[in-house]
Amino acid sequence: MAGEDFPYMRVSASILLPAFLIASFAAAQSGWPPSAGHTQIPIWPNGVPTPTTSAAPGANPTPAPPPGPEHDTTKPTDRPIAGRPIIRLGDVTVPTITLYVAPQANNTGAAVVVFPGGGYNILAIDLEGTEVCDWLNSIGVNCVLLKYRVPASGPYPKSSAALEDAQRAVGMVRQHAAEWGIEPKRVGVLGFSAGAHLAAALSTHYDQRLYPPFDAADQQSCKPDFAIVIYPGYLSIAEKNFEFNPDVPVTANVPPTFLVQAENDPVHVENVLQYFEQLKKAGVSAELHVYTKGGHGYGLRPTDLPITHWPDLATAWLKTIGVIGK
Repeated sequence: MAGEDFPYMRVSASILLPAFLIASFAAAQSGWPPSAGHTQIPIWPNGVPTPTTSAAPGANPTPAPPPGPEHDTTKPTDRPIAGRPIIRLGDVTVPTITLYVAPQANNTGAAVVVFPGGGYNILAIDLEGTEVCDWLNSIGVNCVLLKYRVPASGPYPKSSAALEDAQRAVGMVRQHAAEWGIEPKRVGVLGFSAGAHLAAALSTHYDQRLYPPFDAADQQSCKPDFAIVIYPGYLSIAEKNFEFNPDVPVTANVPPTFLVQAENDPVHVENVLQYFEQLKKAGVSAELHVYTKGGHGYGLRPTDLPITHWPDLATAWLKTIGVIGK
């Protein structure tokens, strides 16, 4: 379950980040601390934003007072998912990654950078974050949870902030691949809702960084080796009869992609249908699953609806494309 302290997932802060950066970040930790044994790593070397500047490039200057502090925005009236509440993390101004290492006994060396959803306004940090990392670890895949900037950080090109964070995060994973026991040619992404759009955006906007390079992480490729796209938004345009969004320019170089959505999703199933069609036109390997019922925002929490068994299908797909063993 999310939030439990699994001994095999404990990672020493000293192997992840120099001590002076950990110390400088300590004061910025607020609304969502990871479970014991996991250290959040700020992805930008600039540090915490001020009211007039940003910690990361590309973000618009923020007038005083700044948003925040980072906090759980969940209200008592918010609907639980599968009978449990979720953490809706808001006002994230210091993007971070948190490493969840798969147990040594079945660690495949593969890694997935996870993008929680939330309409680019909040992050469903447990439902579509830590719980996803627990599942990935259970199938031998290392997980890197990205806490990207919200609100109003996307979709690209309306804002470049979230996509900058995603590009930087994948580069950092490859930079530290040997240190973290990760195979740099088996680094994928997985996103939900707005995070699924972010996974698609990164799959199509990887050839050029949206920010000036800082260090060796930005010399690494930020192209995912595969992508898992779960109930995405922003890939079709409702106001234009659900035509495909041209801001996600699909080419033959897009990585293999796995897609899931429900026909009755209020965000509209046309998002995966249109993206799948574009992938097939470009000759990209893709697998699509559309279910009659499921709605939106279920994450991995099981219900009586078949769609909540999608992790089993995704596991089989990862085996099919050779990311994990048969």
